[in-house]
Amino acid sequence: MGGKSDNNLLFSSFTILLLVSFSAAFSSPFELQTLLPRPLPSPPTLSWHDSELESSSLEETSQLDPVTSNTTLQVQLELHHVDALSSEDTPELLFDLRLQRDALRSETIYSLVSKAVAQNPPRAAGRRSGFSSSIISGLAQGSGEYFTRLGVGTPARNLYMVLDTGSDVVWVQCSPCKKCYSQSDPIFDPTKSRSFAGIPCGSALCRSLDASGCSRRRMCLYQVSYGDGSVTFGDFSTETLSFRRTSVGPVALGCGHDNEGLFVGAAGLFGLGRGRLSFPSQTASRFNRKFSYCLVDRSASSKPSSLIFGDAAIPRGALFTPLLTNPKLDTFYYVELLGISVGGTRVPKITPSLFTMDQEGNGGVIIDSGTSVTRLNQPAYIAMRDAFRVGARNLKRAPDFSLFDTCFDLSGQTSVKVPTVVLHFRGADVSLPATNYLIPVDSSGTFCFAFAGTMSGMTIIGNIQQQGFRVAYDLAGSRVGFAPRGCA
Repeated sequence: MGGKSDNNLLFSSFTILLLVSFSAAFSSPFELQTLLPRPLPSPPTLSWHDSELESSSLEETSQLDPVTSNTTLQVQLELHHVDALSSEDTPELLFDLRLQRDALRSETIYSLVSKAVAQNPPRAAGRRSGFSSSIISGLAQGSGEYFTRLGVGTPARNLYMVLDTGSDVVWVQCSPCKKCYSQSDPIFDPTKSRSFAGIPCGSALCRSLDASGCSRRRMCLYQVSYGDGSVTFGDFSTETLSFRRTSVGPVALGCGHDNEGLFVGAAGLFGLGRGRLSFPSQTASRFNRKFSYCLVDRSASSKPSSLIFGDAAIPRGALFTPLLTNPKLDTFYYVELLGISVGGTRVPKITPSLFTMDQEGNGGVIIDSGTSVTRLNQPAYIAMRDAFRVGARNLKRAPDFSLFDTCFDLSGQTSVKVPTVVLHFRGADVSLPATNYLIPVDSSGTFCFAFAGTMSGMTIIGNIQQQGFRVAYDLAGSRVGFAPRGCA
């Protein structure tokens, strides 16, 4: 009898201990922060006027580089979201179109990387396929989500250009057109520019193109094909670009006479990738291979986002992580993500191995300005999502929405507490504001956890998670930095 009593006591003690441990695991205090629920932002209104571009003051310094004897500049530009070019649409429609563009862009990135990895041997350095999709809100395809206004040619013609860290080649539509899409400004006429010049077929610039040809006059032709089937074709040339009163040139760019597909609205693409033909690479001696942007949370602020080139692009107090290189593709900005914390605790199942890029170029993590929603490989996403659901279990759940499977009904709420989220890059722990991961998706008070899973092994850090940070690309130092509250 005594032995049986001891066994019962031991079993009871073990059961109580197990229940206490289980309870503690789910009642331990989560680190929370405040979210002030705001509705979907209304379409912004464009306030740009070409007279302002020509006369407004420009933050600019010029100094002599004693080593290279080159002039280094610092320039700052306004950025606006492409929704500003669809101001008559409702916030709900614009958000739905944004998600459609986002799905196509992410799938195209995955496809581009897969094709590059499959190439054996890899392309020679500097040779790559272009990437883009459609340009303006109102279409189901999308490239960059932000655009700026700059001058092309001499005298300068001011044009809207979409910026894209996932593309290298800079190009604009040019007359005469074999086929050109509708754009907001008159199409650029190279015959009216004193600084326009063709590039010979045998030049190093022409050989840097992934797809090039020769005209009858032995001048270089370019072609860039995009993931949605769109293509731009024309003369590969050099031209002067102007940022308000500061001109930079010559810059190699495509002068597109045949631009077919779903390009609408902006005059062309401003490639900010890592490849040899991107604007930062071409202007390395002028801007020291440094640029940064800060993307404003449009639901909280009406001021424009900004893009800076030059030494001033690197903010004080930024947290930096090293850039990695994909041996098969030189365009994208790869970084090392080591883990993720939710509610102040590292998610145990999210290990560095989930984000590793192998020797063939598979997997890895990129920072991208043109993707909106961060996509984590599926195991990492499920672990992160489940941890967030536990920490947000006091919030009223709502049905799934589009690609989002963790949504909440915050209607009538003016303030809620949500678990914190931290992305742990090598050397940089980036704490996200609540508005960067719990976002409005309709006008009824539904908010969703703004991450998604992907069956691809590759992770993309999107621009919703980058909002409010000055994201600094120091290519000379081979690093990317994040400065919170960087839009001031």
